[in-house]
Amino acid sequence: MDSKSKKIVVMGLGYIGLPTASMLAVKGHQVVGVDVSEQVVQTINSGKIHIVEPDLDILVRSAVNSGNLRASRQPEEADVFIIAVPTPFKFTDNNPKTPDIGYVEAAVTSILPLLKQGDLVILESTSPVGTTERIRAMVREHRAELYPAGSHAEPVFIAHCPERVLPGHILRELVDNDRIVGGITRACAEKARELYKSFCHGSIYLTDSKTAEMAKLTENSFRDVNIAFANELSIVCDELGINVWELIELANKHPRVNILTPGPGVGGHCIAVDPWFIVSAAPQSARLIRTAREINDFKPSWVLDKIVQKANRFKAPVIGCLGLAFKANIDDLRESPALEIAKELVAMKIGEVVICEPNVAPGLAPLPLAPLERVVREADILVVLVDHEEFKSVDPDLLKEKIVIDLKGIWR
Repeated sequence: MDSKSKKIVVMGLGYIGLPTASMLAVKGHQVVGVDVSEQVVQTINSGKIHIVEPDLDILVRSAVNSGNLRASRQPEEADVFIIAVPTPFKFTDNNPKTPDIGYVEAAVTSILPLLKQGDLVILESTSPVGTTERIRAMVREHRAELYPAGSHAEPVFIAHCPERVLPGHILRELVDNDRIVGGITRACAEKARELYKSFCHGSIYLTDSKTAEMAKLTENSFRDVNIAFANELSIVCDELGINVWELIELANKHPRVNILTPGPGVGGHCIAVDPWFIVSAAPQSARLIRTAREINDFKPSWVLDKIVQKANRFKAPVIGCLGLAFKANIDDLRESPALEIAKELVAMKIGEVVICEPNVAPGLAPLPLAPLERVVREADILVVLVDHEEFKSVDPDLLKEKIVIDLKGIWR
């Protein structure tokens, strides 16, 4: 390694950890990616990938072949530790939407024995406000020898740098997007900024860790509120007999109006989850954020009611579902309303359900899949749940004798 290169451990090799680890490796850092799955470790060490993301396979192969990236089940001593593990919900009787930082704490616990003075620990996982400070508390508690009495300096630099990338465009946005770095101290933030400058072309803005944590939650809550407006508008328009797609198109002619596209709900690990982190932290104050989340969580139930109403016209209908991913042209099923709707339709047994999801291999899908041609041909009721490009090319003549519930407006 040259003088600017670091030994870096990346904890978690999912949609954020693997691209980040690979990007750092091709920039000359020595990177060890850590994952709990032996299959993931073996796949990456063979130069292959276990997720779908454009051009990621090329980047990983290059990083592995260079010798700068390898995967392991266990972390090693390093200069930098990046934590990119899931932060799901923890379901409790009092609050079923409580943030769960258990994976973050487990990752920190595993690196605690490896930390030495001057190391940098970066939390990339989207987390509740205060999680970065929780990491410092864990380090101080379990590695007290690193904190000499009377010293006010931070022997281990700890910061939060939330990811801000869009699935399907991760590699480009890792490089081009602006980043926020929040440090426990200013020195921590500056230390983290130096690392991100090795591959990030966007501006890097420094703040404290709590503000950085809240910034990511705020970004996704803003989007959730705007989607909720579109989803509620679609429900109102359906009740009033108004074409919501035409209405939005006309309203958006106003120079200061930009209504988003409604859909079957909101999915993905970020927008469908992050607003609840704010609600959990300030339940009496986050009223608009809670309402928006409830509207978007309600939309799949509304869609199911619409499908049932149409299915009641048939003795044994065939219901075709187009798409399972949480957004167009990706394979990511996390928190997907489309998947939720399809699973519920199968469980309801109101008819045969045939499903097309072109971005997921049949053997990896949670439900049986069928080719698009078969779904369109056999379905009495055709439900567009995701606006994948493949679906937009369906011949309109094939739809004339079918009931179409187009939740994304691709055939309007």
